[in-house]
Amino acid sequence: MNLKPLMTLACVLTVCAAAFDSGSALGQVRSPSANFRDPNAKAYDAQLFQLSEILGAVHYLRELCGADEGQAWRQQMRQLVGSEGTSALRRARLIDSFNKGYRGYAQTYRTCTRPARQAINRFMVQGARLADTLVDNNR
Repeated sequence: MNLKPLMTLACVLTVCAAAFDSGSALGQVRSPSANFRDPNAKAYDAQLFQLSEILGAVHYLRELCGADEGQAWRQQMRQLVGSEGTSALRRARLIDSFNKGYRGYAQTYRTCTRPARQAINRFMVQGARLADTLVDNNR
């Protein structure tokens, strides 16, 4: 496992999490269920797909709430796909997870509200933890 993109992502999420006030939990992002067997599956895939979904949600919500970051979160996802998308199926599942997070919150939030800002904070903390766990468990 190439740890550099995950370590970078962990740093980015940790720094961004510090910029937000803590908020109440709004529920957990669930990783996609596997309807098929991927011969390239890894033991950490559930965490990786959950992280991808968080990146999609953060990408949408940060833009909605006025963060002027352009494609920063999408670029983080591209790096993740580049290092972990070892097969067409894995790439598709990673991208599907990102899009699920993005679209799910696009359907829920049309304006930046207090709950949207709380969701951003929660995802930043949760994403940083996931990235740290992935790095620590795969050294």
